[in-house]
Amino acid sequence: MREIKNICVYCGSSIGADPRHTAAARALGAELAHAGVGLVYGGGAIGLMGVLAKATIAAGGVVTGVIPEFLDEREIPFTDATELIVVDDMHTRKRVMFERSDAFVALPGGVGTLEELTEQLTWIQLGQHTKPLVIADIAGFWRPLLSLFAHMRNEEFIREGYDVHYLVAERVEEILPMIFAAVRHAPDISETAITERL
Repeated sequence: MREIKNICVYCGSSIGADPRHTAAARALGAELAHAGVGLVYGGGAIGLMGVLAKATIAAGGVVTGVIPEFLDEREIPFTDATELIVVDDMHTRKRVMFERSDAFVALPGGVGTLEELTEQLTWIQLGQHTKPLVIADIAGFWRPLLSLFAHMRNEEFIREGYDVHYLVAERVEEILPMIFAAVRHAPDISETAITERL
């Protein structure tokens, strides 16, 4: 079984309109810390990213933030992170986050969160890695995207043999058990190829 040392969480640099999203980010941070699992995330101190990172640190957890230098003013780096990695560009940010993580979670967020999520889904679909990915459908946030995936299957753009593998959690407390269960059954393939492409 692959050990889960760090989980990458994608989420918004704003808190959004629904307070349940903030509560979910705060709860997930605490759960990661209590489980002894490190957080890898986008390095920001604001929005759901900031809520998540601050909650993880407050509960005694370990936080690795990865932020491009040009986002210093827009996302404001979380300087209390255990480790803050400043990189040159978004491409490097995503590569480092991938390399540092054993699983992925998508909390609610905007276009950037969506892009990070769908990139991981593509890599999984193409067999480039078997790290678990959980879509945290808090308050039904990701339901339109899940419906779109179903539509793509119906239209045969997601073909048999090329399915998109992901887990869906509607509550924060479901996320870590899903990930731990998934790694007990997943084959451990080499991820050298995808790392070299990034």
